[in-house]
Amino acid sequence: MVKLRFKKQMHTPQGNDWLGIDLNISKGEFIALFGESGAGKTTFLRILAGLTQPQEGYIEVDGEVWFDSRKKINLPIQQRRVGFISQENSLFPNMTIRENLEYACVDKKLHGSIEEWIVTMGLKGLEDQKPDKLSGGQKQRVALVRALISQPRILLLDEPLSDLDIHARLNLQDEIIKVYQKTKITTILVSHDLSEVFKLSQKVFVIDHGKITKSGSPQEVFVNNNLSGKFKFTGQIIEIHKDGVLNILTLTIGNHVAKVVASDEEIAGLSVGSKVIVAAKAFNPLILKA
Repeated sequence: MVKLRFKKQMHTPQGNDWLGIDLNISKGEFIALFGESGAGKTTFLRILAGLTQPQEGYIEVDGEVWFDSRKKINLPIQQRRVGFISQENSLFPNMTIRENLEYACVDKKLHGSIEEWIVTMGLKGLEDQKPDKLSGGQKQRVALVRALISQPRILLLDEPLSDLDIHARLNLQDEIIKVYQKTKITTILVSHDLSEVFKLSQKVFVIDHGKITKSGSPQEVFVNNNLSGKFKFTGQIIEIHKDGVLNILTLTIGNHVAKVVASDEEIAGLSVGSKVIVAAKAFNPLILKA
């Protein structure tokens, strides 16, 4: 169980704001933090990792107190055993992939697991390459292994896939699912990608101006419960094609691509890149902006 109670002043382009968090995360849960830029999502991760100190609060992980402002407890980063991956993979450019992983593996007893992770993450044959020889997706695979190699208690993902092309992003999402199923590690993901949130997380917390405004499963939080029909799914528009009086939307849904017909009214305000919810009602698909 992760218990979080803290307050931290934030400086945003819109002015000063406060991040106020009061929640519990069950051990082994995969949760997502969703919200606009500047809402406090990255600050949330940095506080949990020990990279930023809140003005006041309490953090407890699996019965161990990591931070307590009243008792002046502030466990250093190294003792918290947190895996942290951001958009910048921060691999050492002068080291090979294997050397990067060995450097991160502070416990020599765990060096034997490096080979297993290299095979699991499809990096076999790249161990002696340096990061500049790898694609963006391959670099993030290495960053993921590096974060996991010392068996952290919590895995923090700060939009690690946002700079990748859609093919690499979908593949890495599958790898993250595979890693989670293998380790059952408590995972917290920051993402602006609604389809990614639906695909990866079990629970989502929506943060707005430093406060959690909604929580629940992605379906509960983002899909209108009043919608009726035999199916509902979320997708991202990758193409809009006009065919006579009809509009044909091409959507990515997880690893799949689908085409949906929509009226001019339904696509008003939508463009390539928009996240949408598609639901069936009276045998006709409804297109709603997510």
